[in-house]
Amino acid sequence: MSDNGLLIVSEDLCQQLVGRKEAFDAVQDVFAAMARGDAYNFPVIREAIGYADALYGFKSGFDRAGQVLGVKSGGYWPGNTEKGLTNHQSTVFLFDPDTGRLSALVGGNYLTAVRTAASAAVSIAHLARRDSKVLGMVGAGHQSTFQLRAAAEHRDFEKVVAWNPHPEMLPRLEGVAHEVGLEFQAVTQEELGAQADVIITITSAFEPLLMKDWIKPGTHLACMGTDTKGKQEVDAMLVAHATVFTDEVAQSITIGETQHAVADGQLTKDQITPIGAVINGDHPGRGSDEEITLFDGTGVGLQDLAVASVAAKLADKAGLAGRATL
Repeated sequence: MSDNGLLIVSEDLCQQLVGRKEAFDAVQDVFAAMARGDAYNFPVIREAIGYADALYGFKSGFDRAGQVLGVKSGGYWPGNTEKGLTNHQSTVFLFDPDTGRLSALVGGNYLTAVRTAASAAVSIAHLARRDSKVLGMVGAGHQSTFQLRAAAEHRDFEKVVAWNPHPEMLPRLEGVAHEVGLEFQAVTQEELGAQADVIITITSAFEPLLMKDWIKPGTHLACMGTDTKGKQEVDAMLVAHATVFTDEVAQSITIGETQHAVADGQLTKDQITPIGAVINGDHPGRGSDEEITLFDGTGVGLQDLAVASVAAKLADKAGLAGRATL
């Protein structure tokens, strides 16, 4: 990036410049760098602030390979929907790794959604059976539409089956399925497990929504909603039965989907593989067509920094970013 002052990259500009391909490539690259030891996430801070029922925190890290240093600051405000705002609000701060100077402020709301979907898509690209035809969606909130669009680009799906605790939210997801040319069916959780070859869970649940006995052999699951201690989307026995991959093992066992299986002794951290090892060719990934694979997408700060860096570079190159001096 040029040294002509602080870059300001708005939410609208992020949406204009960073599409699914750019997000997929950035996330895949940073997962690979993490597995090589070239990129590091720093400890996460996440706190209830005692006001507006909000959670607020910081995710940060350094990607030596990509020369990206920064922090994502933001959180979750449950009352924002009533104000016409998204519940998740965040901003990414990028710093020059050579000097420590602040180099860019980048809107983080859209990028959080697109990088989360890219993370699941990376897992599908590397772990799902090539002949997967049915995509299962558990959850129909704002993030689910990003997930569906991203997933549809990495396997030749023919149908989407979906379940949500609030069925009235499913028509929006149905509309997106039809946009990308896929049949759509609202089903029960058991029916979803019986039909789906790939399942994405993207909820804020604190109890299992899918049980081990409902999932057929050969399924790939991308569990994307559990990012806090106590949250849970799938049965711990299902996690223990699957071959498990994640973005970052340390975060997975503390705040991710594997926390419950690890806590009750059904799974050890040594049985969890960073997805970057598969990307780098150091792990074979799926071992057979009968194997159940599970990706625990906890959401790491380096994902946010990777896509924010792409947004800043593209905005700078196109001359579209705002500028300020400090």
